[in-house]
Amino acid sequence: MASTDLDANRARALGQELVAIHDWLRTELTRIRADVTDYAAGSELRPTQLRVHCTAFCAALTRHHTGEDTAGFPALADQFPELAPVLAELRTDHRLVADILRRLTELLDSIGPDNADTVRRELDGLAAILESHFHWEERRLVQAFDELEMGTRTGEELLGVTVAVDRMRSARD
Repeated sequence: MASTDLDANRARALGQELVAIHDWLRTELTRIRADVTDYAAGSELRPTQLRVHCTAFCAALTRHHTGEDTAGFPALADQFPELAPVLAELRTDHRLVADILRRLTELLDSIGPDNADTVRRELDGLAAILESHFHWEERRLVQAFDELEMGTRTGEELLGVTVAVDRMRSARD
């Protein structure tokens, strides 16, 4: 296979990698929400376990959004200037999500039976925002990512994380 064919195949896979990353993040957020619900209902799950799981999720989500903002979106903007308004709106969403993650981290520092419901509501809000954000991003950008001329850039550079996040999940489980 010629080098250009390989690059084209890598690019086509990039859109699917974006969807896979979003799917993994959705799954992890669902698990965290269930853990907090169980904790609020009196399960034996320790607050430390919740903080560790949420911290890992927050870090992965932040890396993903940072990768998009610093590499993926600029690459798309260079090749597809017509996407500029979409990319600007997605960056605005990223700042909103970052604010929620900061609040969530502060809440988790002192999670206990008295504030578990507040944490759960914050997670529910985050889930709603992310679902809308991911769905819109996938609708608008998967095809562009599939057509992106990647050059020497990697999927991890452009998307902040890779589908190797599955390895992170396996290591944690």
